[in-house]
Amino acid sequence: MKALTLFQKKVYTVVKQIPCGETRSYAWVARRIGKPKAVRAVGTALKKNPYLIIIPCHRVIRSDDSIGDYVLGRDLKKRLLEIEMGKIQNTKFKIRSLKS
Repeated sequence: MKALTLFQKKVYTVVKQIPCGETRSYAWVARRIGKPKAVRAVGTALKKNPYLIIIPCHRVIRSDDSIGDYVLGRDLKKRLLEIEMGKIQNTKFKIRSLKS
């Protein structure tokens, strides 16, 4: 795995601080790292996030409150946010056994 750039490290550090069930905008992240004009670069850094479980990049959305992109697809991003925000009730998750 390639080493992270200083910019990526800053972005990931900020994104890790977004509480579960909350969202922030790409612009918010850019301002927090001291690069308010680097909104697209923040998106690019999140697209390259190798630690999807640790760095919750699905919590970063567009300034207009639309969902934005996600490396694993917008549908999954929306579902993750709904789960975290408690909007899905009585959801049954099925565990399938993997056959080799």
